Amino acid sequence: MNSKRNKKLEKLDKKYLWHPFTQMREWEKETPLIIERGEGNYLIDTYGKKYLDGISSLWVNVHGHRNKEIDNTIKAQIDKISHSTLLGLGNVPSIELAAELVKIAPKGLTKVFYSDNGSTAVEIALKMAFQYWRQKERGKKTKFVAFTGAYHGDTFGSMSVGEIDVFVEKYKPLLFPVYKAYYPYCYRCPVNKNYPDCKIACIKKFEEILENHHKEIAACIIEPVVQCAAGMIVAPHGFLKKIRQICTRYNILLIADEVATGFGRTGKMFACEYEDVTPDFLCLAKGITGGYLPLAATLTTEKIYKAFLGEYKELKTFFHGHTYTGNPLGCTAAIANLKIFQEEKTLQKLKSKIRVLADLLKDCKNLPHVGDVRQKGFIAGIELVVDKKTKEPYSVEQRIAHKVCREAREYGLIIRPLGNVIVIMPQLSIAMAEIKKMINIIYQCIESAIGK
Repeated sequence: MNSKRNKKLEKLDKKYLWHPFTQMREWEKETPLIIERGEGNYLIDTYGKKYLDGISSLWVNVHGHRNKEIDNTIKAQIDKISHSTLLGLGNVPSIELAAELVKIAPKGLTKVFYSDNGSTAVEIALKMAFQYWRQKERGKKTKFVAFTGAYHGDTFGSMSVGEIDVFVEKYKPLLFPVYKAYYPYCYRCPVNKNYPDCKIACIKKFEEILENHHKEIAACIIEPVVQCAAGMIVAPHGFLKKIRQICTRYNILLIADEVATGFGRTGKMFACEYEDVTPDFLCLAKGITGGYLPLAATLTTEKIYKAFLGEYKELKTFFHGHTYTGNPLGCTAAIANLKIFQEEKTLQKLKSKIRVLADLLKDCKNLPHVGDVRQKGFIAGIELVVDKKTKEPYSVEQRIAHKVCREAREYGLIIRPLGNVIVIMPQLSIAMAEIKKMINIIYQCIESAIGK
């Protein structure tokens, strides 16, 4: 390996780049890990060291890096055209992908609006819901209800319906007010009860909010089944279904943010399938292209779509769009991604891997400083605590999960922390032996960082 070149890259990185979610003062003191290549389920740095990609390159890679099917499909599309606007024009891949998305989405979602990432997919759903009621009831329903621990992105609308303080606190003066209901964080129950005896009592606050304020609420937004950025919080079965029923009862639109949970992550194509729920809006991104290109989609119903139809002079048009909306390369990658799901029976093969992951995680739960282990499909989180009995969390300054994740790199595994939670979200293509390798490394690093 060219050591001189690598040192130059490290120097240029520190001189010019500003990394997301990164304290740059620390970054400038460290030797940066710079990824140069990918092979299957592995990342390879500029020195040639291989790392198992335990977080799917931030939850986007699905079938492995340099997948031949997706690679070749994108290359073939480049020979045709790489971008053409959807403003007043159509393009072939965007049309074909829209048809495929509607085919696999929850029944009743029939229209597809493209954008670039998860935040924009959510922003579109919020704006559509707001405008829908503005055109139906002249603006009486203008508020939103969201959940504790929510994360929906980093644009101002998506931050407004989010809650995690480290992401939104500094911007609160610029955010619009939102009603907040409890998300069922059963390990640290917001109403101090125990599941299943509680019968999901935390949902009562949501019902009270809608009962008292439904005339002014346009929509509810939820991360179905799993709140990922909150620390892989898995909701008990039945919670999502009840939310849908209550929204229907009070004539509130339901936005399902499946940016992280979509495309097989929970073991089904979409998390909404677990409870046979059809939202009014379905927000998709991350895994939509198999981890290749930025693309997002917001799906909605005929009812919503028809409220935007009218004479031009009525100005009912949805005046929203992005330069790269419906980009042919991204849509082509997404079509190839879905084709692999079908041809390789990805979801069927995933079932045995999910069982193996669950069995291995049981060993981690026995460690003295592991308070809770949460899993839904190929999404898992290991919450570290000072004391199992009291559930006392580690302080921010201790950065205990961060230490575990940094040590894992030495053993050839890339994972990330969320506070005191170690995040596990590998590619669906990961092999059984690689699952075992990943959990063994995590187990070993927890022991090393905290002690037995």
